Amino acid sequence: MKLTKTLLASMVALSLSVPTTSHAELPKAISTPINKVANLLGFGDDVQADSGLDVEAETGEQMDVQDPTSPTLDALESKPNTLHGIEGLHQGRVPLGAVSPNTLKTFVSVVDLVRRDYVEEVSDEKLFENAMSGMLTGLDSHAEFLDKEAFANLQSFTAGNVANIGLSVVWQADEEHWVVTDVHEDSSAKRAGVKVGDYLHQVGDTKLSDSHSENDVKQLLNGIAGTQVDIVISSAGRNKRRLTAQRNEVLKSNVETSIVGGVAIIKLPVFQNNTRQQILESLGQAGVPISGVILDVRNNPGGVLESAGAVASLFMRNQTLVQVAGRQGVERELKTEGSPLLIDLPVMILQNRYSASAAEVLASSLQSQKRALIVGETSYGKGSVQSVIPIGDNQAVKMTTAHYLTADGKQIDGVGVVPDVTFNKSTDLVPTMMAVSDVWLSQALILMDGAKLETGVEFAPVGGF
Repeated sequence: MKLTKTLLASMVALSLSVPTTSHAELPKAISTPINKVANLLGFGDDVQADSGLDVEAETGEQMDVQDPTSPTLDALESKPNTLHGIEGLHQGRVPLGAVSPNTLKTFVSVVDLVRRDYVEEVSDEKLFENAMSGMLTGLDSHAEFLDKEAFANLQSFTAGNVANIGLSVVWQADEEHWVVTDVHEDSSAKRAGVKVGDYLHQVGDTKLSDSHSENDVKQLLNGIAGTQVDIVISSAGRNKRRLTAQRNEVLKSNVETSIVGGVAIIKLPVFQNNTRQQILESLGQAGVPISGVILDVRNNPGGVLESAGAVASLFMRNQTLVQVAGRQGVERELKTEGSPLLIDLPVMILQNRYSASAAEVLASSLQSQKRALIVGETSYGKGSVQSVIPIGDNQAVKMTTAHYLTADGKQIDGVGVVPDVTFNKSTDLVPTMMAVSDVWLSQALILMDGAKLETGVEFAPVGGF
C-alpha cells in the first residue's frame, strides 16, 4: 500500500526540498523541531522520517514501502496526541490533515532561522513556550498561556479583586504623548522595565491619543487582579517595545453606600463573593428608610459572575438572569437565588463605557425583566467567559470558553448594554467619592425622584438578614 504526503514525512521532504530517506541524515537544526512537532501532535518517537511510509517529495519521486507492517493513515489519525489524559484537558486528537505541509514547513523554517541567526541563543523550550503563547494570544485579547509564575500569581488573588500594574501617566501636550510620571516600587510595571519619562503608546488593542482622558487610560490599565495586560512603551519615542505586565496592585474594592433624599446610592467597584452581603450590611447601617436604590457600576470591570447574580436576586425572584453559550450553543442558565429582600424598591443602574462583564450581566438581567432603568452610556461589551485550565507542571491556559447572552438571548460581547436613558458624554465626571456634584449621579437622582417610594423601607441592622 502506498501513502503520499503524510504529515511529518512531507514536512521533512518539503523542508529539505529533496527526497528523504533517513531521519538520521537530517541536519540537527531541522530534525529537533520535527521531533518536537511530532510529539506535540501525538506521534512521539513512533514516527520517523524513514518509517516506511511512501513520500511524494517535491521532485515527484515516490518511495516504496519498506515494511509491510507500517501503520496505515487511518491508524496514525486515530492515535491520541500526547496531551491526551492530562488532568484538566479535554480528551482530544489532532488528525494528520489538520495542518497543511506548507504550514508545517514554514513553522520549522522559522524555528530553524531563530535558532541559527537570532542575535542571542534561545533554548528550544523557550521557543515552544513562545509558540504556545502566540497561539493563544492570537485567538482573542483574553487568551494567554500562564507559566509557573503567572499561574501562581493569578491563584494568589481573592476572586473579584481589582488591580493595576503600578504606574501613572499624564497627557503632555507639548510632547503630544502620554508620559509615565510614576512607577511604583516592586510593581509589575517596574519589573517589566517601565521608567518615569517613558511614553505610553498603547494599552491592549487601544492606541492612545489626546482624545483619551486620564480615566480612560486608568480603566484600560485596571482589571481583575492576576490578569495580564500588554502595553507599548518607548523611551521618549525611541525603541518602541511591547511589554506584558500583571495587574497585581490591588485597589480598594469595598461597597460604598450613601443616602441622598432617601435614595441609597450604592457604588459597586467590582463583584466579589461577599458583595451581596456588603450591600445588605450597608443598608442596615443606614438608619433611615430607603425609598429607592441606584447601583453605580461605572468603571466596574466585572468579577465573580455568581456575585452579580446574587445582587440581581435581591430585586426579583424566579427569573433567568443570563445564558451561558459555548461552542454547542446554550449550556446553562443562571437564575435568581435567595430571598429578594429589595424587591419592593425601585432600582436604577448607572453605567459607563467601562462597565464590563459581570456588571453587564447585572444590568442586562434587570433590564430584560423590566426591573430596572439603565442610565448612562453603552457599556463595554465584554460578554465572554474565560476558563483557567491547569495543564500540569504548575502551568495553565486561560482562554475564552463561552459567551454571556442576555436572558432573552441577545449578544453582549462586542455590543454592550444600551441604556434606557443616555447621558451626555460631556458630563462624564468620574467621582472620587459619592457626591451630588457628580453630574451623572445628579441626573440619575432627578430621574429616581419621580419613581421612588413615598414611604421608604427601613432595614434591620447588621446581622438581621
